[in-house]
Amino acid sequence: MANGSRQAAWEFFGAELKRRREDQGLTQVELGTRVFVSGGYIGQFEQAIRKPQLDVAQRIDEVLGTSGFFERTWRKLIDDTRYADYFAAVVELERTATQVCDFEPMVVPGLLQTAEYTRAITQATHPFAADEFIEEKVTARMERAHILEGTARPDYWVILHEAVLRIPVGSPEEMMHQLERLTAVMRKRTVFVQVLPFAAGALAHNGSLRLMEFEDAPPTAYTETSFSGSLLDDPAVVKRARRAYDLMRAAALSPEASLALIESAAEDYRRCTSRT
Repeated sequence: MANGSRQAAWEFFGAELKRRREDQGLTQVELGTRVFVSGGYIGQFEQAIRKPQLDVAQRIDEVLGTSGFFERTWRKLIDDTRYADYFAAVVELERTATQVCDFEPMVVPGLLQTAEYTRAITQATHPFAADEFIEEKVTARMERAHILEGTARPDYWVILHEAVLRIPVGSPEEMMHQLERLTAVMRKRTVFVQVLPFAAGALAHNGSLRLMEFEDAPPTAYTETSFSGSLLDDPAVVKRARRAYDLMRAAALSPEASLALIESAAEDYRRCTSRT
């Protein structure tokens, strides 16, 4: 679904929510209280500024007696079989984010991966999958990277643990190309990358962490482990996540030192390639 038609569909979702809420004689605050979000969030859903999470859409159906209408509409708009269920909503949100901050302790963030790197990760996690499945995942990830193109791209800040540079994914040549991709976007200033070195010691946060900010909606945080992810929008929790991110950013190398370290690691893989 193109971005324009997708937005129109979310506007329809919001208009239906407003109509059916008013048919029940409920204010935004009253509906919000019953589905455990603020009245302001209900207003943002109705204006298509923000998209509800699945459990919120399900509770709206229960309160308004809409027989699963909002859940079905949500699934049609957000569910994408190319992504894990818990990540589909994140993909939708990142399209409208004005700032994205990622921390990755083990792998290069998806938005910066080369096709070869993505393919190697997908094959490692799905060793018995058909080639068509693998290539679908690779294509989906490459398509996501388009948000970093053009003047409307979000400010993108990345913190990588040094382990990301040292753990080979794919062949030495593929790893070299992946690190060269990182240095290229750093030099173009498409993305701001810092490396958190082994010497920094214990981390303020374990696991992947993403923070997203928006023009007309509150910020969100997203955390992920190997088999699940959580999209968080409670202001207090997002504030704690921001603090953890800031602590890791303070402990990370400067952008210049990070670039030098990534280039050095790429050279190490290059030497491995030349010996084979």
